[in-house]
Amino acid sequence: MVLLPKKTKHRKVRKGKNNGVATRGQYVAFGDYGLQSQSNERITSRQIEAARQAMTRHIARGGKIWIRVFPHTPVTKKPLDVKMGSGKGNPEFFVAKVKAGTILFEMKGVEESMAREAMRLASHKLPVKTRFVVKEQI
Repeated sequence: MVLLPKKTKHRKVRKGKNNGVATRGQYVAFGDYGLQSQSNERITSRQIEAARQAMTRHIARGGKIWIRVFPHTPVTKKPLDVKMGSGKGNPEFFVAKVKAGTILFEMKGVEESMAREAMRLASHKLPVKTRFVVKEQI
């Protein structure tokens, strides 16, 4: 179940910049535990899915997982052995632009030690440095 947008406004987009810290999506909203990114990076839909599978396998029929990032941005690639020029390549995959501080995944319904280990396994599948966060009790 690879995440893809149903429809995009533009088929191809420019790279753009991805710097600064997250101003939204930076607190645990749904679950009790979260995995927070510590750096800015583009995360592909395949990496998100690999991390989700790693967490789901570890918690084995317990708890609930939320994916808080979605890959909206298409990334284009040109085929191998194509000369310079002749336009922009075709969209190959989708990425989520993640800023430092963004909560990537959330989890609820498992004890902290199990959640921590599941998130650790998931973090190995991602290109960003991450940290485990616990929801603040008010």
